[in-house]
Amino acid sequence: MCGIFGYINYLVEKDRRYILDTLVNGLSRLEYRGYDSAGLAVDGDKKNEVFAFKEVGKVAKLKALIEEEKPDFTKVFDSHVGIAHTRWATHGPPSRLNCHPHRSDPKWEFSVVHNGIITNYKELRALLESKGFRFETETDTEAIAKLAKYIYDEHPTIDFTVLAKAVIKELQGAFGLLLKSVHYPHEVIAARKGSPLVVGVRTQKKMKVDFVDVEYSQEGEALPAEQASQNLAMKKNNTLLGANLGANLLAPPDKSLLHRSQSRAFLSDDGAPMPTEFFLSSDPSAIVEHTKKVLYLEDDDIAHIHEGQLNIHRLSKVDGASNARAIQTLEIELQEMMKGSFDHFMQKEIFEQPESVVNAMRGRLDVANKKVTLGGLRQYIDTIRRCRRLIFLACGTSYHSCMAVRGIFEELTEIPISVELASDFLDRQAPVFRDDTCIFVSQSGETADSLMALRHCLERGALTVGIVNVVGSSISLLTHCGVHINAGPEIGVASTKAYTSQFVCMVMFALSLSEDKYSKQHRREEIMEGLAKISEQFKEALKMDQTIKQLCQKFKDQKSLLLLGRGAQHATALEGALKIKEISYLHCEAVMSGELKHGVLALVDENLPIVMILTRDPLFAKSLNAYQQVIARKGRPIVICNQNDAEFPGEKTDKIEVPRTVDALQGLLNVIPLQLMAYWLAVAEGLNVDFPRNLAKSVTVE
Repeated sequence: MCGIFGYINYLVEKDRRYILDTLVNGLSRLEYRGYDSAGLAVDGDKKNEVFAFKEVGKVAKLKALIEEEKPDFTKVFDSHVGIAHTRWATHGPPSRLNCHPHRSDPKWEFSVVHNGIITNYKELRALLESKGFRFETETDTEAIAKLAKYIYDEHPTIDFTVLAKAVIKELQGAFGLLLKSVHYPHEVIAARKGSPLVVGVRTQKKMKVDFVDVEYSQEGEALPAEQASQNLAMKKNNTLLGANLGANLLAPPDKSLLHRSQSRAFLSDDGAPMPTEFFLSSDPSAIVEHTKKVLYLEDDDIAHIHEGQLNIHRLSKVDGASNARAIQTLEIELQEMMKGSFDHFMQKEIFEQPESVVNAMRGRLDVANKKVTLGGLRQYIDTIRRCRRLIFLACGTSYHSCMAVRGIFEELTEIPISVELASDFLDRQAPVFRDDTCIFVSQSGETADSLMALRHCLERGALTVGIVNVVGSSISLLTHCGVHINAGPEIGVASTKAYTSQFVCMVMFALSLSEDKYSKQHRREEIMEGLAKISEQFKEALKMDQTIKQLCQKFKDQKSLLLLGRGAQHATALEGALKIKEISYLHCEAVMSGELKHGVLALVDENLPIVMILTRDPLFAKSLNAYQQVIARKGRPIVICNQNDAEFPGEKTDKIEVPRTVDALQGLLNVIPLQLMAYWLAVAEGLNVDFPRNLAKSVTVE
């Protein structure tokens, strides 16, 4: 939800056309996150002037607006800061006024773009209104810009980082933000708390070191210049909103305490800053086309970019916290985020699954030696084996993948398993104990409900495991250990390849946990052999694409659809129903076959479209009972079954035949026709498959 992009050039001449195109293109890379309006702010033609462009709708409309406004595209800047944003409305409806960036005043002295929610914005707003500030929008973000101006007006000689710390200290909630000001030209503040931010770096020469030091303010130590001006006052004032708000907040600089900190990575051989470009984004996918050198900000980091340097500050030091942030190399390629020959990202991602599941297993599954190695869990695997229970916490598709593997975990590990929706788990304040292991599953690693549940579990001393797709995400940083599913960038809002990669990684997790159980050895080997063949079986299942497209014509003008599955296939039905609802807007309900006769059977007649998952497994005979009940009531279900199954003659049912594999893995293949069904239903209705209405890829608010 929402997307941030910023571009800073220092001693690198760029014209306004290039700067605007870079910002707009960055936003277009973030479109998959879900949004309803877009905007950006750049320097104007005169000193202390800002040009802002904001538009409701897609990024393409913002681009058209910029062309209509006709700013001087030829004006060249050797140093410049531009910030941009895609908004997903939370406070106030989509409108040009509510769209980011937000300003402190009509002259745009301070401008800000912000992801997340400021929970105490009403209190901030009331305070600032009492000081004479007039609010233009309904958003929580505007309070940030106006608070910055209020502090600056009281202390016009304040350093930018001191100002930023004073502002951020007052913000409650989750946020990722960029702050730009005419008073600090060519400088930008980037701050993160619960909402991801990544910094990309492009230099003309090789950087001297591959890390950036984190700077703290500690008693008894010399302070960096950015903090020294606030030294004594910050010790005495714990809150900006207290009775002492005003002239006494910030003391004059204490020159005896100053030492000038510099980012070693960005200095040339003679010690002078070198020409540098910085790219700031809420997702590395928007940066990869510019540079592969990135630095992930951690929670409570405050990054200050100025004079070609990057300094990272924190308000206080936490025990065990890292004193540096590594500059890493991105592994993703630009072509991975392009549609290629496919019509939609979702279609591409469905067809990438034969490769994505192999990537999930690469270097981890050794079929020849019957061994699974998950490096991210190696130090903790014995502790997890001794835990009293395993609690899986997730939302949406990730929750369904947990449901799908629950049975195999119970069978192989013989540890009590609980699968929880993160939001419900939080609402109940469910008990968690120190000898529990809590497993958090998320594609983005930034899901708000899962993150809050993670903090709930950490506070209670439980061991936490993260299973995520995005490297450097909040869940991957906060958990004790974990597994990256290596599915590659997933752009379509409706998750497909992440589901199957999560499934595979969690099956390998169960195999690894049960490695010491001799009684389970035969079963483990059977599953490993099944995993070795699964990629080829995916390719076979995907050959049904056009058959399913034709079959979807049966659902034309239908208002509802029923999906039936039993055991592990109930999770497959839940995931299929979610996909159909998400992108085709057709009401679809997943029902456990065993519950059919407890009320749902009343819906069944010759007109109700029904899809039944009836692949061969130990529960097949029971599932067949539900099929007979539907047939007896003149229902004509579409059956997902194994190839050449004589139980389902063609004259009685429409069949979708999938390859047969080990029962524990059958759900991987059974979900493919449901993904394709959802896709072709949406295409038939002319809907936007990749960006369904009202939804966002990364759900970063409660």
